Parts: sequence; C-alpha cells; structure tokens
Amino acid sequence: MAQLIDLNADMGESFGDWTMGNDEALLNVVTSANIACGFHAGDPDVMAKTMARAHENGVGIGAHPGFPDLQGFGRRRMSITPNTLANMVRYQLGAARAMAAAQGLKVRHFKLHGALSNMASEDKDIARTCYEAALSVDPDIILVVLAATPMQEVAQELRARWAAEVFADRAYNDDATLVDRSIDGAVIHDPELASSRILAMLEEGAIISESGKRIPTPIDTICTHGDTENALEIARQLRKKLKSAGFTLAPMEGTGKAG
Repeated sequence: MAQLIDLNADMGESFGDWTMGNDEALLNVVTSANIACGFHAGDPDVMAKTMARAHENGVGIGAHPGFPDLQGFGRRRMSITPNTLANMVRYQLGAARAMAAAQGLKVRHFKLHGALSNMASEDKDIARTCYEAALSVDPDIILVVLAATPMQEVAQELRARWAAEVFADRAYNDDATLVDRSIDGAVIHDPELASSRILAMLEEGAIISESGKRIPTPIDTICTHGDTENALEIARQLRKKLKSAGFTLAPMEGTGKAG
C-alpha cells in the first residue's frame, strides 16, 4: 500500500486589497491549508474565502495563529504572559472555527506561525501553553508540531492528536529547530533542491541539518511557506516527486489520542 503524506502551505495571509502569495494556485497542489487568523496576517474576508476554496479543492482546513504583529508578519519575537498567550490562541482558533462553521466546514488542524512557532519549538512551557489553550477549545484538533522538537514532546505528553512536520523551504539546525531567517541559506528557493532534500529525509526517516546531522523522526506533513519566493513551483515539484516516489498525498490525520 502506498505511503500517505500530507503537503501543507501557509496561506490566507492577504489583507484587504493587499495580496500575499498565490493561494488560488497553491490550493490545486497542497492537501492541507494553514489559514492565518488575523493577528499576524489575514482578515475575516480573506479567511472565509480561503476556507471556501480549500473545501472546494478537498484541502484540509487548519488554523494558523501567531503573534499580534501585522507589520512584522508575526516574525518578531514577543514576551507575553502565559495567560495572555493562551487567550490569544483561543481567540484566533475560535475565529477560525466560527468562520468555518458558518460555511458548514470544520477546522481540522492547528499550526503555530512564525516567531511564536519558533519559540515553542525551543521552549516546552510556551508549547504547552499554546497547545493546552488549543485543546481547551477543541480536544480532537490535530496539533502540527515541528518534528523532533519540544513541541512534539508536549503534544505526546498531552495525549493529543499530532502530526510531525518538516519544511521543504527552510534549513535546519542540529537540534531540529529552523535556521534563523537572517542567516544566508536559511530559506530555500530552489524547487529542485527543496524536493530532493525532502525525499532524502523521507527515505532516511530523519531531518537532515545543515551540518549533515541526521535527526530520526516520523514525517507526516511537509510545509512550503505561501509567501516564499517560488512557493508554487516548490509545491508543484514536491507533489510531482512525491507521487513519482510512490507516496499518496492526502490531508493529515494525526497520530495519538486526545487525552
């Protein structure tokens, strides 16, 4: 039987008349969509439209909450108290669930954005605050975790459904965290390089860091950022290479059991 794999992309990040990425085309390629919830990007109209298009294409719908930082696109680190952070997560997930429910749809997964995700991948307390908040809204939601980081440990400890994610367009440190975007080579723009890296990781069952270190991990879903240059080309190349390698692309299902 063919091995299942999910291909996800961050999207719904336009705002009013300002457009970010090519969601329309990406939704013909990916199997899951991480839709911005209005704090780092997006607005109610964009959220509703993106969800509707995702549903039309059989693409799984996910909430993609981040820091309240439109100007910095959620990529600037913030110091926020745990209680406030938990409420920010609930607020954004609640908005996504409301917009989906109004169309008879369901938010299947939850994935942190940008600086918030990076901080949660380094700090179990931050990951736990965010994940407990999300599970307090929906105990069955799939938590998308940066594979082999504290995010995965927390999801497992909470006995939640989770999916291990690797990035096609980002370089890795030796601890499975992402190389800082300010460093040369942190973001990968070449579709051939991005897809060959992912196929190598899938074959070895491990994240391959910039130094060549292998970090064993399950891989359930592969991300390409919707705002990355050549995002559409990367996604198309990935889909083509994955299918040629015998993978079946389908929305993530998650591992584990809600506690």
